[in-house]
Amino acid sequence: MNKQSMEKFKARLLEERKNVKDIIVLMKKNETIDSNITDTQELSLYDNHPADLASELYAKESGAALKENEINILNKIDSALKMIDEGTYGTCKNCGKEINLGRLEFIPYAEYCVDCQKKINASANYDLDARSFAPKNRAIEEEVLGPSGGFVNNDFDYEDQIGFDGEDSYQSVGMFNQRKKIYYDDFGEEEDAGYVEPIEKISNQQYKNTMS
Repeated sequence: MNKQSMEKFKARLLEERKNVKDIIVLMKKNETIDSNITDTQELSLYDNHPADLASELYAKESGAALKENEINILNKIDSALKMIDEGTYGTCKNCGKEINLGRLEFIPYAEYCVDCQKKINASANYDLDARSFAPKNRAIEEEVLGPSGGFVNNDFDYEDQIGFDGEDSYQSVGMFNQRKKIYYDDFGEEEDAGYVEPIEKISNQQYKNTMS
């Protein structure tokens, strides 16, 4: 890459660096990041159910993720500026080949070429060539494990099984807290359908008949 192109990308990187810093300052100002969970006015959070603080926890984790993303971009920009000063900007850190200018125009702080970036992404258990982003490089134990939930091939069959299998496990859990002499199979059959109050069952024709 010639000196003129490097100066062009340097100006672009400095602008991107300023924008990222402005975003971080704005997120702090709007309390998007570094939110204080004590804003719930609770003296102690130990006696609370986790669901009671789900919104606060989500905001805290979301803010931390947003902050981490901006800091990661900022570090990549600083690294790219250092490479410009060293005269190595635009070179892939992995294979040493030049990064396509179109990629640098889109992501001026790109550290790897397209091919190496695909390999790096694939090593993170995701196949970017597949439309469905199907996970790969899974643990070898999954080849012998059954589906999630603990069910195996002999579950839910029509023959009697002496062993305690997944069907028996499900039935044991389903019987928990059931009361004797109460039939749960017919539960809800007398539930009102199509009306709220019993008086709403009277049709217009029945009402007219009472007026005649």
